[in-house]
Amino acid sequence: MPSTPLIAGIAVLAVSAGGAVTAAGADITTVDPMSRGIEGSPAISGSAGEALLSRTAIVSRSSIRDAASEATNPKLIALAEKQKAERDANLDQMRADAAKQAAKIKENRWELPMYHYSITATYGEYGLWASSHTGLDFNGDTGDLIKSVANGTVTFVGYDGSYGNKTVVTLDDGTEIWYAHQNTMFVKVGQSVRGGTILGTVGATGNVTGSHLHVEVRPGGGEPVDPFGAFVAHGIVP
Repeated sequence: MPSTPLIAGIAVLAVSAGGAVTAAGADITTVDPMSRGIEGSPAISGSAGEALLSRTAIVSRSSIRDAASEATNPKLIALAEKQKAERDANLDQMRADAAKQAAKIKENRWELPMYHYSITATYGEYGLWASSHTGLDFNGDTGDLIKSVANGTVTFVGYDGSYGNKTVVTLDDGTEIWYAHQNTMFVKVGQSVRGGTILGTVGATGNVTGSHLHVEVRPGGGEPVDPFGAFVAHGIVP
């Protein structure tokens, strides 16, 4: 029969290989740790086996149970749906505001008053005038078409001293646009026009040295401002 030290040595080797052993006299039994039943009784007896089963049950089952509870909780579901509805409503409002602003910009976008031109005099210059130049001069040939730069109503058509033949279009915001030195005029007072409507043709009437279109911008019908800056502010660079 094997001696007691020999039996103890065999038990140590079995444990170091990953198994659990029980000794009853001379009989030695090796247990595969993978053969334990987690749902049933542990294959490993004793306090070590109970601790292993306890840790497994706490980690796995509690997390699954909490997740399942949150997924089916009516209050949490209702809150999530409310938050999603609010986000969707905010996005819809942002899209509507953006579309409205784009339409407004397009509606108020100015146009150039002539198809072909060159700038021959700018606002504030001194030269042939008794005071600083009050507008922007678009050089052209007699008979070249003149367009309204924006939507508005014709409020003056006629001869105006040094301005020669002149058309005034008052925009929706009250700004007056003056078109001076015209050869012919195609619109009448009270007529509604849109950006691009043909107002008349370029000429050399009034105090001029050659045919061109003199454009003035007068906010609220008051004193003139720099037309170049006004065009740029409305999306056009002359």
